[in-house]
Order: sequence, then structure tokens, then C-alpha cells
Amino acid sequence: MEWKHAAVFLDRDGTLVHPSQYPAHPEDLRLYDGICPELQALQRAGFRLVVITNQSGIARGYFTESDLQVMHEYLRRELEGRGVFLDGIYHCPHHPEGVIPALSIRCECRKPQPGMVLQAAAELDLDLTRSWLVGDILDDVEAGNQAGCCTILVDLGTEQPPRTRERSPAFIARNSIHALRIVRAIETSGVAADLNYCPETWQASADAGRR
Repeated sequence: MEWKHAAVFLDRDGTLVHPSQYPAHPEDLRLYDGICPELQALQRAGFRLVVITNQSGIARGYFTESDLQVMHEYLRRELEGRGVFLDGIYHCPHHPEGVIPALSIRCECRKPQPGMVLQAAAELDLDLTRSWLVGDILDDVEAGNQAGCCTILVDLGTEQPPRTRERSPAFIARNSIHALRIVRAIETSGVAADLNYCPETWQASADAGRR
């Protein structure tokens, strides 16, 4: 039986790099401080690292595929200079409200659809049942859950409590570094991480619902 790799799928904006609305230049992609040692540790543990990112700015005409390629080449170099090597970067250029007709569609790759995760799994020989998806919005979580991954929501304070199981993360993290440590805590020995974090607003909502 052929052995497949486990992966950690990473959303880009807000998860791997600081959030920015429609970044269009390489210097807009600013890695979080302290994230690279955690990514290195996951690579040493045998995980593939794969970025999956919605990039509707292409459909909206804010930047081009070529612009995005330049940004992602820059991102790869920044990571490689810090000892982190991406196994893949997948992006969705579509959006139904775009201004470029060929890209102004409802597709199977834009999160919360799992298309990018499934494509990466097929091309990189990944075992999704042993893989994780880390993102900062519930669309990321839903994509990961649909694909069969274990999911972690990075709490940026922007998401309301999910109303369906498919949008419910397995874990919630205070930040991206905490999220990666959760993966390590579950998958490797000798790593401690808070597995029970819950945003205060979510807890307040749950308490109100029980009254």
C-alpha cells in the first residue's frame, strides 16, 4: 500500500502573513514574527506545507495572475531564507462579482469549497485524514472540514460562532503560532499547547444561549 504524506494547509492572508485587504505587491506580504520556527518544526515532523488562498482581487481587476506569481515567488524566498520550504501554493482567482468575465463565476475552488485542498492532495499525494487546515475565517474551516482535514481557526476577532457542524473548527487558536503548536501538541510528543481556548465573544454567546 502506497504511503501518503500528511500536510498542514495554511491560509495566506491573516494566517501565514499579516492581514491586508487585496495585497498587490510583494512587500505587502509580511510574515508573522515567530512563525517560521513553528513551520520548521512541522517540516521536521514530516508534514508537507501547502498554502491555499482565495485571490478574488484577480477577478476584480485589482492585480493580475502575473502580479500574484511575483508575490508568491517573493513569499517563497522569504520563507526559504528562514528555513521553511513550501510544497505548494494554490490560489483561486474567481469571484461571482468580478469584472473579468472569464473569472466572474461560482467555482469549486474558492473557499469554503474544498477544491484547492482536493487538488493539492491529488498532486502532492497527501492523506487528508491525517492533515490539518489552519485559517482565520470560517470559510477556511468549512473547506478543510469538507475535505476531511482536522481544522483550526485562528482567532482574529472577526468571526461569529458557527451555526453548522461543517463550519465548526476542531480547535481555536489565539494566533497562528498557537495554531501550529496545537498541531505539534496533537501530533508529536513533548509539546504543550492550550487545546481549550475559546474566544470570549463565543463563550458569552454560548452562556446567553443557555439562559
